[in-house]
Amino acid sequence: ALDRAYAAEALATSKVGDLEELMIPENFRVDIPEEYSNLPVLRGRAEVEFTLKKDGGEDFDIEGTLYDKVVLTMVIDGYNSPITGGNFVDLVNKGFYNKMKIQRSDGFVVQTGDPEGPADGYIPSGQSSPRTIPLEIMVNGDSGPMWSSTTEEDMRGSAATVLPFQAYGALGMARTEFEDDSASSQFFWLLFDSDLTPAGKNLLDGQYACFGYTINNEDLLKGVSEGDYIESARVISGLDLVERR
Repeated sequence: ALDRAYAAEALATSKVGDLEELMIPENFRVDIPEEYSNLPVLRGRAEVEFTLKKDGGEDFDIEGTLYDKVVLTMVIDGYNSPITGGNFVDLVNKGFYNKMKIQRSDGFVVQTGDPEGPADGYIPSGQSSPRTIPLEIMVNGDSGPMWSSTTEEDMRGSAATVLPFQAYGALGMARTEFEDDSASSQFFWLLFDSDLTPAGKNLLDGQYACFGYTINNEDLLKGVSEGDYIESARVISGLDLVERR
């Protein structure tokens, strides 16, 4: 019964997302500040697929059911997180996450994106330091995202965000605690628990950028551990919506 409930919830979420997209004006466009003109921007929604495996060919044992791989489908929301979404889709398309290991799995989040070596983010060809992106949060009622500031710093600590961390498999950009604009390539899937992370009353909404949701097999994230690896990551749709300036 629970499996059927999860399936119905996923279908309903997908339908709501489709309806929301139909309601967006055809000429809708977020104006990106000139200071971020070197970053890729997602002008709409994209879908990506991650395939995770275990070293040595072992199976994922998830509540007694064995899976030889975990295949996750995620929707990336460029309407509300155009820079964060564009950065992520660009990295997926470049193959940045392929063969990368899961670096954190603690029952709260599953996290990856830290490349081998001293750098803690993606370094573009010909450059010596990681490409970083601004903290990007869309607050309900605003006409565009807020950049480089948390809602608390903006004196709106209780403001509701358009993309809240209120779903299992919600996608968030990792950053250093005291630097708003330090995100680069590290991201996490939230293992949502309504008791620990109630929407609007947790330490994530308004503090970290949520840029999408896992819409297929999100429940399998509970079986992913540190040391598992991303066999492949690919853009299913929406690559044509990534604007590189």
